[in-house]
Amino acid sequence: MKYLSKALLAAVLVFGVAMVGHQAEAQTKQPSPAAIASAKEILELKRAGGIYAQAVPNIIQRTMDTLMQSNLNYQQDLKDVAVVIAKKMAGREKEIGDGMAKIYAADFTEQELKDLVTFYKSPLGQKLLTQEPKSIAESMQFMNQWAQKFAEEVNGEFRAEMRKRGKNI
Repeated sequence: MKYLSKALLAAVLVFGVAMVGHQAEAQTKQPSPAAIASAKEILELKRAGGIYAQAVPNIIQRTMDTLMQSNLNYQQDLKDVAVVIAKKMAGREKEIGDGMAKIYAADFTEQELKDLVTFYKSPLGQKLLTQEPKSIAESMQFMNQWAQKFAEEVNGEFRAEMRKRGKNI
């Protein structure tokens, strides 16, 4: 779970960097409304909303927790204010989806986006949408296991080389 949180944070950071890079390009090239609509459909088919659905409540919670650390006397007030802010900011996570759709629409032609929608609606596309999260999770687990085993091997190599120099570590 901790790894998933880090992966989500990394994805958000990558998205943020991508947004900054695409803002300059987007100012010169505005995707058509049809391209943006197709991009949104792709993101919906890929269930991308699940990635950022909890962004607003999580940021509110983290901010409240941070403020509580230095304002212990105001814990109940901060909790009450968090509820008010959550209501006020509800739905803002849609801005992430809109931004992602604009990035897709800038990176792909309108026809490519339409072709992707067609693909994702096909039986193979549906299988990919269903199976890919499992495949990615298993791949991440494999990479973590491989990295741990490899790190142990590298550690052993360091120790062996240091022993050759007469230094036991």
